[in-house]
Amino acid sequence: MEDEAPAPELSPLAEMGERDDESTLRPRRLAEFVGQPRVREQLRLVLEGAKGRGAPPDHVLLSGPPGLGKTSLSMIIAAELGSALRITSGPALERAGDLAAMLSNLVEGDVLFIDEIHRIARPAEEMLYLAMEDFRVDVVVGKGPGATSIPLEIAPFTLVGATTRSGALTGPLRDRFGFTAHMEFYVPEELEQVLRRSATILGVDLREDGAHEIAGRSRGTPRIANRLLRRVRDYAEVRADGAVTRDIARAALKVYDVDELGLDRLDRAVLSALVRSFGGGPVGVSTLAVAVGEESTTVEEVCEPYLVRAGMLARTPRGRVATAAAWAHLGLSAPPQAPGHSAPSLFDE
Repeated sequence: MEDEAPAPELSPLAEMGERDDESTLRPRRLAEFVGQPRVREQLRLVLEGAKGRGAPPDHVLLSGPPGLGKTSLSMIIAAELGSALRITSGPALERAGDLAAMLSNLVEGDVLFIDEIHRIARPAEEMLYLAMEDFRVDVVVGKGPGATSIPLEIAPFTLVGATTRSGALTGPLRDRFGFTAHMEFYVPEELEQVLRRSATILGVDLREDGAHEIAGRSRGTPRIANRLLRRVRDYAEVRADGAVTRDIARAALKVYDVDELGLDRLDRAVLSALVRSFGGGPVGVSTLAVAVGEESTTVEEVCEPYLVRAGMLARTPRGRVATAAAWAHLGLSAPPQAPGHSAPSLFDE
């Protein structure tokens, strides 16, 4: 297997070597979890109801963009129930036997967390249907005409699935979850709370204006906010007195190519190529990726979601198009046909 290329600074995906830092900063209880008030309230009812009945809660599906706390919530669910947590991922369950081995080792009340559950192999997924509904699996022994199916009872458990692409889940699998929660992007005020908590744990002297500056550039994602906090901390300790103020945060994030809107080098390269090389588009994502020297999946999964949400890029049937806001951010005048321009646009509905 080839080594993974390092992710862009503002990728919401976890970088290699970042898991240990994340585990230190993860909240341990639901009361410590910042943001997602609707999900927290719904989940609290589900867990308290289950504990009152003395039975495992319904299976839980957590969906939403990466970096918003789905893994943290799975750990919190296990902690609130006082149960053990077993962790795996969809890509790791290639065969039904892989899943059967894991399910057979569960103890009553355990929480099984499957990350990227939309990528689970079909044979394992079909076995999971029966396990979720009836707490048993059918293990096939032998091959050909002599193969026999042996039912295997498993202990009642709670499955927590996490997915960044809920639309990729099959209907039968989605329907077997009793509770589905969608994670939303954080507002800057919530990210400031995340940053203050992380700074306390990491021993960082984070001032209020410094937290405000970092939160505003974190793309609504706690993982990115914590990553930027660590980078600003390094700058503050090496080139200043260690205190993270607004001026220090701005100077540090300038070094790391994170601008005031939360765009990094790759984001600006995509916008620049779209505007300067292709006249604002439309252009296909693969062509755009070649122009900036990146994989098309990186552009599509890391850059595009935020650029679209920030109103700087539009997806059209003919390809990607730079909006008037993108032209303005690059210091250029938008053509009349750019989406968002005051003049009528060819791409407006």
